[in-house]
Amino acid sequence: MSKLFLLFGSLSAGLAVILGAFGAHGLRGKLPVNLLSAFETGVQCQMYHALALMIVGVLVQIYPTSNLLKWSGALFILGSLLFSGSLYGLVLTQIKLFGPVTPLGGVAFIAGWLLLAYALFKSA
Repeated sequence: MSKLFLLFGSLSAGLAVILGAFGAHGLRGKLPVNLLSAFETGVQCQMYHALALMIVGVLVQIYPTSNLLKWSGALFILGSLLFSGSLYGLVLTQIKLFGPVTPLGGVAFIAGWLLLAYALFKSA
């Protein structure tokens, strides 16, 4: 599980850099400011949670029996897919159906952080 988190985290961070550059150079001037801002929010959250996922991957190596850490990592992956993915979909296609998916990703992020905190509290 640790390898999966480290792999997904590193790939997600790399993709965030690529998408950030695409947004800055390929979308600027082509989209309204509010949509460009939403795209940038997706990139930022993806990068933050890619790094968090890599930290969880290291923590799983230290505490290999912690299911809370594993669930935290899984929720960071789910949150990235739902939150950032829905923002990218909304911006690039302007299909409003993506909008209601974004908060579900946010809830997954919050739950992941709470589980991470609880796992660390229990291990201390």
